[in-house]
Amino acid sequence: MIRPLPFLLAAILIFGSQSLPASAGKYDSQFRQFLQSEIIPAARKAGVSQATLDRELSGLAPDTSLPGLVGPGGKGAPPKVNFQAEFRTPSRYFRDSQFNSLVPGGRSLIQKHASALQRIEARYGVPKRIILAIWARESGYGGAKIPHDALRVVATQAFMGQRPDFFKGEVIAALRILQNGDISRRAMKSSWGGAMGQPQFLPSSYLKYAVDFDGDGKRNIWTSQVDTMASIANYLAEHGWAKGRDWGYEVVLPENVSCTREGPDNRQKISAFVREGVKRVSGRPFPDHELNKPGNILLPAGRYGPAFIATENFYVIKEYNESDTYALFVGHLADRYGSNKAFAGSWKPMKETTRGAVRNLQQRLEGLGHDVGGADGLIGFKTRRSIGKDQEKNGFFATCWVG
Repeated sequence: MIRPLPFLLAAILIFGSQSLPASAGKYDSQFRQFLQSEIIPAARKAGVSQATLDRELSGLAPDTSLPGLVGPGGKGAPPKVNFQAEFRTPSRYFRDSQFNSLVPGGRSLIQKHASALQRIEARYGVPKRIILAIWARESGYGGAKIPHDALRVVATQAFMGQRPDFFKGEVIAALRILQNGDISRRAMKSSWGGAMGQPQFLPSSYLKYAVDFDGDGKRNIWTSQVDTMASIANYLAEHGWAKGRDWGYEVVLPENVSCTREGPDNRQKISAFVREGVKRVSGRPFPDHELNKPGNILLPAGRYGPAFIATENFYVIKEYNESDTYALFVGHLADRYGSNKAFAGSWKPMKETTRGAVRNLQQRLEGLGHDVGGADGLIGFKTRRSIGKDQEKNGFFATCWVG
């Protein structure tokens, strides 16, 4: 039977012209079979043309230098967590030098793009200072080196990473981006984890949230600053950003308000916190429009660090990165564009420990019936308040922190 020309071309490109050279990698043959059996059929089903497949998959080989790979099919043993490693306390993420290096660039960009940012805020409802702070955290306003071939990265992760099924979808998304013509393969750069461009979007996020805001007909998050800012705003808006609300407020948390009440599942009206004696560190009242809106206590280091009342927008920022310290870094940097003030509360000296010691504590708390959110050697709000509840049960003042 005579096959259509596109099929013959694909077969030649994938199996003929790519016969293993002397320097071929260990997994190249398996990788080509993976593309043929798993990626190409799924891509065709998703509407990726044969011309795109021929062009983009020709010569593609896995990048086995990427960290965290486990082997073809994701069936190898994942790297073990080093529980002997030092546990990193939140204070390490909030050195003034980091903010001092980022604030001037952010202020300059806010002035440079004043008109565009005004229109972006009007359309998406996300404050420009939040947009700039995420941009800064993700790529240093585009200054960070983002060197990898995005398609090669996600294809390698799909073939031999720890989440093969997830990254198969990212390969298809990357092929769709290249087919749409928003960016060339040469310019479609990502981190080693597949996050692309200045806002660090995975390919699937790009398809959902990237926007063309500068009007050139392309959604360009690699070199267009305006598209980058608008895409970040669109991402936050689509994840539920509450217009008119801030991310949160640093507060003085009186001793009569237990740290065990931390967490977004313990929200109440900010006015209720005010009645309990919670005050902003600035001495100013909470904005009137916030008083009848919900907020929750946030204590990244328990009683050993600054205290906050967080709004739901803090957790929208966490949709970008699930870490409390990430979201707090973004919120604090956003605040510092308008003021040079550091946190009013201090990060008190903490007992040095390891991730293993934290995990042992979490396992002990789980044995006592507490929900610590998983014994992973990291301290989230569920672990913090579980520590506090155990401290109170044993007659101590709750600090909600190790030691």
